[in-house]
Amino acid sequence: MARTMRVQCRCGGVVMEAEDAPIMSAECLCSSCRTAAEIMEGLPGAPRLREASGGTRMEVYRKDRVRCIKGAENLRAFRLNDRTRTRRAVAVCCNTPVLLDVTVGHWVDLYGVLWPEGALPPLQLRTMAGTLDDPSSLPDDVPNLKTYSASFFFRLMAAWAAMGFRRPALDYVEGELEVNR
Repeated sequence: MARTMRVQCRCGGVVMEAEDAPIMSAECLCSSCRTAAEIMEGLPGAPRLREASGGTRMEVYRKDRVRCIKGAENLRAFRLNDRTRTRRAVAVCCNTPVLLDVTVGHWVDLYGVLWPEGALPPLQLRTMAGTLDDPSSLPDDVPNLKTYSASFFFRLMAAWAAMGFRRPALDYVEGELEVNR
């Protein structure tokens, strides 16, 4: 029996539904995620996205298990530059970052800020700690991986195999977010 989780932006204008458990619960410390988080946090009324470590908390799901069930018209894509294959989606109704889509991948990351307090699954790992000036300052509550590990890729590959090696597109994010940089 599938377990369904519903999460939403701050104002409830966008509601996402995720089926079954995430592939993993991670915090990303890569420079792109940290830069994007800083920009998105600067939007009027936006929530704090970065954790105390500076990373962004994400629940990694198979794309075929995530749907926007309300408010897709409020989602706008945000890319750090024109060449990136990674786009983030922000709910413009309240400037809440909703997801990160690696467009050539089979997974989507839902931002941890969407979960009600106390409902976010336990953190399993931090990735890209090697991009920090001082990774020794990170807490040792979970593995702090210097880069993406073999087990990280194994989890993603196992999920992709279970999907029949398909790469569904997220077709409910339309339009671009206007951001002053």
